[in-house]
Amino acid sequence: MTTAIPEVYRISGYKLIEILYQGSKAEVYRAIRMVDQQPVVIKILQVESPTFNELLQFRNQYTIAKNLNISTIVRPHSLEAYRNGYALVMEDFGGISLREYAKNQSLELVEFLTIALQLSNILHELHQERVIHKDIKPANILINPHTKQVKIIDFSIASLLPRENQTPINPKVLEGTLAYLSPEQTGRMNRGIDYRSDFYSLGVTFFELLTGKLPFEPDDPMELVHCHIAKQPPILGGRREEEKEIPQVLGDIVMKLMAKNAEDRYQSALGLKHDLEKCLSQLNKTGNIERFQIGQRDICDRFIIPEKLYGRETAVQQLLEAFERVSLGSHEMMLIAGFSGIGKTAVVNEVNKPIIRQRGYFIKGKFDQFNRNIPLSAFVQSLRDLMVQLLTETDQQLQQWRKNILAALRDNGQIFIEVIPELEKIIGQQPPIPKLTAEAAQNRFNLLLKVFIQTFTTKQHP
Repeated sequence: MTTAIPEVYRISGYKLIEILYQGSKAEVYRAIRMVDQQPVVIKILQVESPTFNELLQFRNQYTIAKNLNISTIVRPHSLEAYRNGYALVMEDFGGISLREYAKNQSLELVEFLTIALQLSNILHELHQERVIHKDIKPANILINPHTKQVKIIDFSIASLLPRENQTPINPKVLEGTLAYLSPEQTGRMNRGIDYRSDFYSLGVTFFELLTGKLPFEPDDPMELVHCHIAKQPPILGGRREEEKEIPQVLGDIVMKLMAKNAEDRYQSALGLKHDLEKCLSQLNKTGNIERFQIGQRDICDRFIIPEKLYGRETAVQQLLEAFERVSLGSHEMMLIAGFSGIGKTAVVNEVNKPIIRQRGYFIKGKFDQFNRNIPLSAFVQSLRDLMVQLLTETDQQLQQWRKNILAALRDNGQIFIEVIPELEKIIGQQPPIPKLTAEAAQNRFNLLLKVFIQTFTTKQHP
């Protein structure tokens, strides 16, 4: 829904007409470019002092969209300086967000399939240009209410790389929109991000358009991540929504798009497009959509090596069983040894999934051959990673961790600040530590290290 804007808002060279979107990070206006009376859409950052990363993402969406020679995206005109950030000036084709459009009216199957076909075509064109959007959702899809033309926007986190790896971080600071995020984008799947991540997000979008609801709706971000990587969405086929029944084959298509492993999803947008065209053809001819085997024309057009682990089932199972025992209160240490490049890290990363379910913290460290001169380098690396994760928690949780750590270390916090500098951001500056002989200092550190680690190894956060 558009909103009138006060006269106090000014962008040099443009006359602002109305607000199209107002979010926590950005605002979007419909405007007129004064020099040629051209209708445009302007996106600006809402924060007065944007961070470097926010400015970088703003430039990224302009640069990528500007270099794409396809008509199915909202074309950028210019990127102009505005206050302490940028104003992104784009074409105005009379579109509103698909989220707003679907909220105001119920989509009939014919209209849904028409929109879905356009989206599959858009993804095909993007993927042919080797662009991964990484934030497909109804709010980033525009539709002209009169012509029904669909275009896509917001390339702020889009990537031109064929594959990316996301490290496990707090869900609150993940790139993208958590409700539409693919399992591999969470960083907890031990899998890389490629163009097939967009298919998962598209599947969530289709689910929402067909039902009016998201497949997973928990309030807790960590629980939502667990849903994406481990829980199956509700079955759509045969389901009735607002006096209409969703055909079984459409449910099959959405489930295939939302497969947890990228290898089980559609491998090309053209394969998806073929199935959707078949559905629309049946609906137009007979008024019904009969079930058929989907994915028959789905052929991958690029060479991709599967990321599935082979021959490591026993080792992975041993790790998972050990984690389950630890979650129940036992104390264990497991050492993994092997030649360089044999796959030790890949095996360890498989523990990510159950850790999310138990609301634990996943940290890892590696004894590197080039860091042999640093004592306990792997422990230090993993504990520094843990401090970074703690810093992304809420103020209330962070205060509780500060209280627990200070209670455990007492006046010896400076010992660990010298080794783990990030700790000072949590517990603040600490008094100097008394000087001891080398042997006494070593014994003190060993004793405190045990107490420090025990602070975090709780049943609530294994």
